[in-house]
Amino acid sequence: MSRTEEQGGAPTTGSLAHRVPDLGGLELLLAVARLGSLGGAARELGITQPAASSRIRSMERQLGVALVDRSPRGSRLTDAGALVTDWARRIVEAAEAFDVGAQALRDRRDSRLRVAASMTIAEYLLPGWLLALRAQRPDTAVSLHAGNSTVVAERLLSDEADVGFVEGLTVPTGLDSVVIAHDRLIVVTAPAHPWARRRRPLAAGELASTPLILREKGSGTRQVLDAALGGLARPLIELSSTTAVKAA
Repeated sequence: MSRTEEQGGAPTTGSLAHRVPDLGGLELLLAVARLGSLGGAARELGITQPAASSRIRSMERQLGVALVDRSPRGSRLTDAGALVTDWARRIVEAAEAFDVGAQALRDRRDSRLRVAASMTIAEYLLPGWLLALRAQRPDTAVSLHAGNSTVVAERLLSDEADVGFVEGLTVPTGLDSVVIAHDRLIVVTAPAHPWARRRRPLAAGELASTPLILREKGSGTRQVLDAALGGLARPLIELSSTTAVKAA
């Protein structure tokens, strides 16, 4: 305990947070000075009069001086209260300037959108989505990073992207998700392949046991196919984009 505390006054040591009233208290004091009424100040700030009285008493204990004289005719500042109010006005003005600056930073951040997307979505869906976003939010600058679903999750978890789009069955811990669309996986062959002339359905077991041209490990598309078939044969080729798979 400091010497001043032993004498019944406010503490003279410790952090500013313990020695300086909070902004809510300072705003209340300014309202009392302007309105000449503790009840009116409470109503303006949306708090009860007992809560306002308690806040004033707390500031008085914190500062070690009386701030407000209360009477049936209203409330008026003491000489010390008037001096503290003058200082409080400058603190609140500085806080308002701080808030304006912080809002400007938020606005600047909100105008930049970092998107990560799996290769299939980046190649086939995102161009149309980004054009629609451009029409609604022309001031938003978008940066896009394309990779497989695993890479997209890693970028989100490391705060290198604001939003990600993937195909897949699972969501890594620490991320929220929402389903926005469904797609369908089909088997595609070259015209000369025996399956191209096939008339009976292709059994899941036969598909699972056949070496296929597949996306790389970490791809959501491959993850879904693997889970649906209960396993896959060793790939004929692994490629990192749907466009490459189609060309092969």
